[in-house]
Amino acid sequence: MSSPRVLVVEDYEPFQRFIRSTLEKKPELQVICSVSDGLEAVQKAEELQPDLILLDIGLPTLNGIDAARRISKAAPQSKILFVSQESSPEVAEEALAAGALGYVVKIHAGTELLAAVEAVCQGRRFVSAALAGQAPAEGSRQGSSDRLHPDDALSPIAQAGD
Repeated sequence: MSSPRVLVVEDYEPFQRFIRSTLEKKPELQVICSVSDGLEAVQKAEELQPDLILLDIGLPTLNGIDAARRISKAAPQSKILFVSQESSPEVAEEALAAGALGYVVKIHAGTELLAAVEAVCQGRRFVSAALAGQAPAEGSRQGSSDRLHPDDALSPIAQAGD
């Protein structure tokens, strides 16, 4: 199996460096490109057809949610993981509805990013623990745990309504 090829879309340079350095801890991940605006993200996704796209929401020229909708058409096999400062469940739900498999709140990226990348690369949904207990996701939450663990990435939500 080849290394997952990753496109990083983040307009804040220090955070873009943080994401790249975090991903470099996993040698099997290959960051192939970094861009800082939404239109460029769509163009690079179409051109490079990456396996995974880490996408911010607050981007110049085209916001991340609109970019995700376009990327889903331009590079349908690319998996999208949002990494955003937006911590509202409604925004996370809209991001997932736009075609993303995962959503990490930036303030939790230090502890959740690699687990989220792993889950999304495996085709599993991942939502930040900060949102997991409140996100109005498809289906209803069941069980006692509202936290998502890397092992069971959205266990109650992913299985409900399938």
